[in-house]
Amino acid sequence: MEAKRQLGEFLQSRRAQLRPEDVEVATYGGRRRVPGLRREELALLAGVSASYYSRLEQGQAANASPEILDALARALRLNDAERRHLHALASGTRRKPRRPVPERLTPAVRQLVGALGDVPVIVLGRRTDVLAWNAAGHALFAGHLDPAAPEKANMAWLLFLDAHARDLYVNWPVKARTVVSTLRRTSGQFPDDPLLAALVGELSVKSPEFAAMWSAHPVKSAGDAAYDMRHPLVGTLTVTQQTLRTEDGFVVVIATAVPDSPSQAALTLLVHHALTV
Repeated sequence: MEAKRQLGEFLQSRRAQLRPEDVEVATYGGRRRVPGLRREELALLAGVSASYYSRLEQGQAANASPEILDALARALRLNDAERRHLHALASGTRRKPRRPVPERLTPAVRQLVGALGDVPVIVLGRRTDVLAWNAAGHALFAGHLDPAAPEKANMAWLLFLDAHARDLYVNWPVKARTVVSTLRRTSGQFPDDPLLAALVGELSVKSPEFAAMWSAHPVKSAGDAAYDMRHPLVGTLTVTQQTLRTEDGFVVVIATAVPDSPSQAALTLLVHHALTV
């Protein structure tokens, strides 16, 4: 995933989403051959030359300053998450490729997973590889898989290519876009990660839905989100997935439900089943 190409594609995707009337650009009638703003129109809004902006989109420039990036972000009306992603992509064009280090859980993270024994929890790596789960987390998110081998699971792969994981989410597209957004942020931070490139390539070939979402460059901030889930053992429940990030970059996903709700009762039943089988 070459950094300059990613930067250009992201800029192009966001430019295509802006209509001239959104930013008060005069069009003087006539048919427009491109969706959204033209390159020269965006360059004018950002205060840079059209030729320089064109080189950025074409992957022929790698020296955009933070000031230029902020100007482009304002012209494109990027939100905070998108602006940070833009800076991360540009940073990747300036540094030498770095080999991602292997991800190994620290004793502290293992202690955290153990301490949350009756609360569903999974620990994900930067590529959404499952690094650990407790019994409750396994039962909620991947009860059909071998509980002794979390390292063989990848949540993005499961969500797009595994029927069980896909059926867990009532509003699957919302969850899917969140996962693609996570991979997009990671690709901006590690543009030369061969394992991430292999995962994205496989998903793009095997899932047209993934390919379409990936090409749209979704970017959003990680955080808490409530999902309606339909679990084969306990039925429909609403679960809040809270995301915590450790100092080592691991993502700890903790699932909870509203106290004294039917969803909490269902989750409690599922956890009891997981801890007693």
